[in-house]
Amino acid sequence: MLSRVCVLLLAAAALARLDEVSLDAQWDEWKTTHMREYNGLDEEGIRRAIWEKNARMIEAHNQEAALGMHSYELGMNHLGDMTSEEVVDKMTGLQVPLNRERDFTMSLDDRVSKLPKSIDYRKKGMVTPVKNQGSCGSCWAFSSAGALEGQMAKKTSQLVDLSPQNLVDCVTENDGCGGGYMTVAFKYVQENGGIDSEAAYPYVGEDQPCRYNSSGMAAQCKGYKEVPVGDEHALAVALFKVGPVSVGIDATLSSFQFYARGVYYDRNCNKDDINHAVLAVGYGVNTKGKKFWIVKNSWGESWGNKGYILMARNRGNLCGIANLASYPVV
Repeated sequence: MLSRVCVLLLAAAALARLDEVSLDAQWDEWKTTHMREYNGLDEEGIRRAIWEKNARMIEAHNQEAALGMHSYELGMNHLGDMTSEEVVDKMTGLQVPLNRERDFTMSLDDRVSKLPKSIDYRKKGMVTPVKNQGSCGSCWAFSSAGALEGQMAKKTSQLVDLSPQNLVDCVTENDGCGGGYMTVAFKYVQENGGIDSEAAYPYVGEDQPCRYNSSGMAAQCKGYKEVPVGDEHALAVALFKVGPVSVGIDATLSSFQFYARGVYYDRNCNKDDINHAVLAVGYGVNTKGKKFWIVKNSWGESWGNKGYILMARNRGNLCGIANLASYPVV
């Protein structure tokens, strides 16, 4: 009870400090940094209230983290004036097809019992820079493109940015900025005969008519495989043997949306309600023995740790990270 009281007092002191250093100044600085302009005082007042609520939540969480209550810290970012519901609505977009069939599951023969302690494909030249999907539900396209980029780099020793916009505009079985699924994108690339490079088909973050041109083609796909549902060991095996893997997670919590550093673990993250596609690019363990997945997001470098998050590994399939994992065959 005493420790709980101490935590509450420290949190209250932290919130008081927010007032002392002038929320007005912080708000003005945040608007300038993220180039925010609003239509009148009413809209700004609403956004300011949301931002202030988020700022207080972040400060309180970090005070608890300083006491060892959390394994990760939060930080204000460009999502600061949005509610969690708005972030999910505008910046996720994973939609699992109702008639999805799992005919291409990775073979149990592909499993291995002994894995390296860590893998990081960023260090192997198989991961392109972090992108920003903006207010388009195209996470599935960035995740799919990222997995293809990794496989092409592995095959050709050349890392080329592929075009998520090509997928947004041309994968008719998905819904563009309205959402989609990764294996459907892989199937499109296979049947289409390729996907254009980012340079040939730049990202605009809006639905457009399909304008794929084979002259800009930078990657092809022979098919795809899926990781057994919920099997974190199989996901690690896929990363080890194949490369970066497309995964789906629950991104509804404010703790995810304002993640800054450390190993993310929030027991409220729902493994059965997955709404966001990201890219697993490795795994490892920190100096405190906490195991993690290295995950690349598509919310820009101002989110997370330069666009990445370390998500707890072997902690009950946190956020459902192993439920919808897949990778292309090139």
